[in-house]
Amino acid sequence: MEQLILARYGEVGLKGKNRRFFENQLIKQMEQALDGLPLKGITRTYGRIYVTMAGEVEEALRRLSYVLGLVAVSPTQSAPLDLEEIKAAAVRAMQGAAAEGYTTFKVETRRPNKAFPIKSPAVSRETGAEILRQVPGLTVDVHSPQVTLQIELREQRAYLYWRQLPCPGGLPLGVSGRSVLLLSGGIDSPVAGWMAMSRGLEIVPVYFHSFPFTSDRAKEKVVDLCRVLARYSGLVKLYVIPFTKIQTALREGGREDLQTIFMRRMMMRLAGRVAEKEGAGALITGESLGQVASQTLPSLAVTEAVVDVPVLRPLIGLDKQEIVKRAQDLGTYSISIRPYDDCCTVFVPRHPETRPDPEAVAVKEAGLVAAELIEEALTEAEILFITSDWEGS
Repeated sequence: MEQLILARYGEVGLKGKNRRFFENQLIKQMEQALDGLPLKGITRTYGRIYVTMAGEVEEALRRLSYVLGLVAVSPTQSAPLDLEEIKAAAVRAMQGAAAEGYTTFKVETRRPNKAFPIKSPAVSRETGAEILRQVPGLTVDVHSPQVTLQIELREQRAYLYWRQLPCPGGLPLGVSGRSVLLLSGGIDSPVAGWMAMSRGLEIVPVYFHSFPFTSDRAKEKVVDLCRVLARYSGLVKLYVIPFTKIQTALREGGREDLQTIFMRRMMMRLAGRVAEKEGAGALITGESLGQVASQTLPSLAVTEAVVDVPVLRPLIGLDKQEIVKRAQDLGTYSISIRPYDDCCTVFVPRHPETRPDPEAVAVKEAGLVAAELIEEALTEAEILFITSDWEGS
């Protein structure tokens, strides 16, 4: 039996002549999310996308609720543009609501198809009366109903739904290009990655692994974070770059108070090289202004001075509580707080420099890390392809 899902988008509808491009990318993401499920087809009309399933509609709804660009999805009934047919479909829909224990409802009708001869208030009124006659246990409450039956009168058919699953909104993944995400195992960077994705940027995460200073448990934590992000993006390509030799060279040869700055600049260089390889136009970091010593304005300026691509910091104006809340909503928080250190917590100076001078840093940094070590780290980078963990969502 065919089952219909109505998907609604928000910002995509404002794209004017580019709207078709955004819609195409959105449908591509929806098809990817439904991979492996009995999808029969996806069609669209102005402002709406319809998904026809041959089963597993609840799983389809759940997966679609992670698609960036959508604002809501609803299991939907359709009916011919005939009032009696619409009333019959409305009764079937509200029988489902009554079976789930709801007792009050109202009907709202939209009539984009102005050729339909009955105006919206009359459709709502007559449909509501039919529901009262046919569905025991339901009463009308126009002010605070438990359920609102939505009726949309479109060009070809009428569509009716009362359940709505919220989706992330934003822009479809990929419409803004590609970026490299510097992903640690901490709370901030996964949130930054998601925020970049919600503006249409594909992400290629890069993790710097400092074994044995950091354990393989820290690396597993990053892989699990990627599984969460993959619910929104599909397959994630993760670079795991060995960082131990570089970090050791920085420690042995450089000033202690500049260690974090040296390390961050080296990470930027390596991430920039990955960006070149992946055709990415930006780097994404989880930095928030003033959160730690390496995130003062002078420190950020010195850090990003070693790369040519833009460095985007989606969290720059958020405080820690806001970031934690977003991580909890995203589902990454419980993974990020696992007690396994990442490379950013190794060799942290006791008194870090918060106002580094760019020229002095460049002088002190010169010759600390041999070019061969950088090439070796890139050559030995491990590339993992990570899929979503739907069972954990």
